[in-house]
Amino acid sequence: MVRTPLTPEERERGERLGMLLRDARGARSMVSVAAEAGVSAETLRKIETGRAPTPALFTVAALACALGLSLDELVVRCELTVV
Repeated sequence: MVRTPLTPEERERGERLGMLLRDARGARSMVSVAAEAGVSAETLRKIETGRAPTPALFTVAALACALGLSLDELVVRCELTVV
């Protein structure tokens, strides 16, 4: 199956998500947050760096829970501002 290329907006939204998760993680190690969320550290690394701009909802939900974030907050903060 060939995946449709991501739009610039989708890539930017993925970068925002990664930045928000990285900021929320703060001084906690990537390994500990990933373990608490039940995902691999490599998956978290890819999301934080924007290399996985469209992670599965359950992955995002697990990371948000581990970091004390609400999904509503993530959605609002990842929205692109149209000027």
